[in-house]
Amino acid sequence: MTNIHIYVACLESYNHGILYGKWIDAQQSEDEIMEEIMKLLAESPMPNAEEWAIHDHDGFGSYQVGEYGSIKTISDIANNIAKYGNLFTEVLTIYGDIDATATVLEEHYHGEYDSELEFATQLFDEIYSHEISDHIQHYIDYDAFARDLFINDYFSVYIDHHVHVFSNY
Repeated sequence: MTNIHIYVACLESYNHGILYGKWIDAQQSEDEIMEEIMKLLAESPMPNAEEWAIHDHDGFGSYQVGEYGSIKTISDIANNIAKYGNLFTEVLTIYGDIDATATVLEEHYHGEYDSELEFATQLFDEIYSHEISDHIQHYIDYDAFARDLFINDYFSVYIDHHVHVFSNY
């Protein structure tokens, strides 16, 4: 399992030259994370500490957590990364919406391949192999078929030298 954390710093301490903060597991509910932040502030070396900021993060893939990012958003993204891996953050950069990204991953994901061409070849063979004789199959332009598929009907995301394929319908 991936460790997905945020580093929350007490700003009162920071403003007085004291580095005081804590790594917090982001795979919790918004309320649980906020509870840990409030505990952090209550235990601060500076009295009456009230303000905090996120000074670092780990395990969020390509998603950049802002210094004052929404804890609900952070929790939602962390829990989706735990479920889908870094594929979630890559698709999130395309859709920009957590719920839409989760829907795409649940309903439109077609798997991981070495290339778009590999996906297109497998799809073609699944659909047409029973209709086309073996000696004619050598004349099929799989590259053109793949190009046409990925113009409108499909899109792909590259992660670690692999292609993840999604349908647009």
